[in-house]
Amino acid sequence: MASSSSLLLAIASILLACSSLSTAVAGNFYQDVDITWGDGRGRILDNGQLLTLSLDKNSGSGFQSKSEYLFGRIDMRMKLVPGNSAGTVTTLYLSSQGASHDEIDFEFLGNLSGDPYILHTNVFTQGKGNREQQFYLWFDPTKLFHTYSILWNPQHVIFFVDGTPIRDFKNHEANGVPFPKNQPMRVYSSLWDAEDWATRGGLVKTDWTKAPFTASFRGFGATDTCVWSSGRSSCGSTPPPSGGWYNQQMDSADQERMKRVQQKYMIYNYCTDVKRFPQGLPAECSLP
Repeated sequence: MASSSSLLLAIASILLACSSLSTAVAGNFYQDVDITWGDGRGRILDNGQLLTLSLDKNSGSGFQSKSEYLFGRIDMRMKLVPGNSAGTVTTLYLSSQGASHDEIDFEFLGNLSGDPYILHTNVFTQGKGNREQQFYLWFDPTKLFHTYSILWNPQHVIFFVDGTPIRDFKNHEANGVPFPKNQPMRVYSSLWDAEDWATRGGLVKTDWTKAPFTASFRGFGATDTCVWSSGRSSCGSTPPPSGGWYNQQMDSADQERMKRVQQKYMIYNYCTDVKRFPQGLPAECSLP
């Protein structure tokens, strides 16, 4: 039988190996994304663990994932523009390309100091959106990093904030509602000026004396994904095993949590906007 000291040494070696493996597979912005615009206003710092985007009167900035995905769970920790952020928009979204693109959106609409951000969500299928839901957040998103997640599998697009589901767009193709499932998408993020519409319909303009505005990002997670490359999915013709993200849906506890968030914090839902859709609400609005 091994001595206790030998056993402890063996355990320590295993833990060190696991720690090294964890470090090796942890997200690193140098490896995971490309800063695509902004002329130096996007920066990767802290050995690839931190990314910042900035906006001034001349330009905003943005980045995109190196990989494309056809289904997956995407996580990002974000800290939004502090102070008077009116007129600014920080985005995190998935999108394919072309006029008939698919897109899954988180957009954070800035506001005057002391007023809450508006979290704007949308789902585009085959180039058509108009599926907006908007929320106030139940915390100050400028003080600390919070995690925003999109789970996208063949049956659901679920939006999460710090692990709490806030929206579930279901696959209702059987009822004639298009669902984003055929076009691979990249992850994009940007910080840009939208003073003509973002804050109170454009009534509140950007205060450029507060520029540059900065949003920060950590912890990009895309390990549970089907990576698309050279016309093929890394999941091949066989999807991941049941019980994982690929087949995930919300159980009754998740549904109750989402219901509470929507009742308390949702400020706009396209499915209740009868003035906008005088010919009738979109088909998915009446489906379970």
